[in-house]
Amino acid sequence: MKEITRRKFIATATIATGFALAVQPVWANVITTDAKGLVAGAVKIPVKDGEIPAYRAMPARSGNFPIVLVIHEIFGVHEHIQDICRRFAKLGYVAIAPELFVRQGDVSKLSSIEEIRPVVAKVPDTQVTSDLDATLNWAVKSSQGNADKLGITGFCWGGRITWLYAAHNPKVKAGVAWYGRLVGNATELTPTYPIDIASALKVPILGLYGGKDTSIPLDTVNQMRDRLKSSSSKSEIIVYPDAAHAFFADYRPSYRETEAKDGWQRLQAWFKQL
Repeated sequence: MKEITRRKFIATATIATGFALAVQPVWANVITTDAKGLVAGAVKIPVKDGEIPAYRAMPARSGNFPIVLVIHEIFGVHEHIQDICRRFAKLGYVAIAPELFVRQGDVSKLSSIEEIRPVVAKVPDTQVTSDLDATLNWAVKSSQGNADKLGITGFCWGGRITWLYAAHNPKVKAGVAWYGRLVGNATELTPTYPIDIASALKVPILGLYGGKDTSIPLDTVNQMRDRLKSSSSKSEIIVYPDAAHAFFADYRPSYRETEAKDGWQRLQAWFKQL
């Protein structure tokens, strides 16, 4: 798949309609949250080199809403991530999920994870943090967002970014990282992993992980816990012993209702720190 040029992505990039092609067929347990009482839909976020698409959901009333940045998995901002934004909006947040791969390609149209991985591998962390900074600024200016009440949550690929962005931006008050990779080999594009910033972390992050997650070994989770002991962040990591990777993804066979519901309740309690 060809990388999208900067000029082209500004003109053509859009948010996915429905679920990403690579996750078809969609699992029967999928949760659907309506937009009643909300302002919800695709928006454009001004960034350094143009605009990126995003999905925004917020209460349909005046307010000074706490902000939640929702960081997608490798499948981009497809229906599952959009639904999560609506869930947050129902709770009184302005939730925004920017499409963070858009310069490298449209992953929603790819039919397998094997096709998606090379696209994701081209995404530099510096691009991601810059786009999230721009998304926050837009939320304050255009969506009645309160920059003093900023949270972040992310899933899988977005779980790693949740840890890193909390270390990058001191405005973040709390974060919840769902099964994000903690340890990895440094590259030019991805030079840092959560384990590298754990000791210096100041933002309280709740990490939610699966004990049967074959992609994130438990020994790396334990390493992260040890590093966090020397930080001032008061972060915590919860491991669900019987859950595999992507246990919150209600559209996939990996979904585990009990663990997902418990994690969502923990997230809501954690975000009371905002």
